[in-house]
Amino acid sequence: MKPNRWINAVLVFGLAGTTVMLSGCGEGGEGPIVAPPAPPAEYADKHMPAGWWADPKIAEEGQQIFIGAKNPDVNCASCHGMDGKPVKAGARDFRTTDRMKLYSDSVWFWRISEGVPNTKMKSWKTKLSEEDRWKLVAFERNFGLKGKEFDTAKKEWVAVGSAGAAPAAEGAAASAPAPGVGAAPAGGGAAPAGGAPAAAPAGGGK
Repeated sequence: MKPNRWINAVLVFGLAGTTVMLSGCGEGGEGPIVAPPAPPAEYADKHMPAGWWADPKIAEEGQQIFIGAKNPDVNCASCHGMDGKPVKAGARDFRTTDRMKLYSDSVWFWRISEGVPNTKMKSWKTKLSEEDRWKLVAFERNFGLKGKEFDTAKKEWVAVGSAGAAPAAEGAAASAPAPGVGAAPAGGGAAPAGGAPAAAPAGGGK
């Protein structure tokens, strides 16, 4: 093979290999958007402390942890970027809403606590208290899920303040008693079981 042909062959194969590598990385180099694995039993029932999703002070404290201001040994921004745009290859991009909405608060907390196998994401549970790890979740969710909180009943992200709220129609139907059930008879007495006539008062009919 002549030198020029050899060089052309190397270039063609090199470009083809690069194309395959890039297409295999998916958007953002993070691979396809799929649901993460379920958290292990020890994390499955862990959820954001009550009221923290809506507390701006909690998110602000989470930001201080994220940028390494509270603990210089913990600087999430050094990989994930100050504005959520990763600055190191392989770091999760929290701005990708379609991906992050698949993460429950339990999964997010688990990943921060234990790290992610076969990646550069380390376990932070020895460096951060449980409260500090939840503060990180409260802050980090603002990159792609701003104004959202995780509804543990619906298992999805909803507007802050609306978690656990039933639709109006369902709520009304649930509160209305079925016809003839639980209705008090005239006179204020309790409704007899099975709808049978109330027993005559003692001494009555004599």
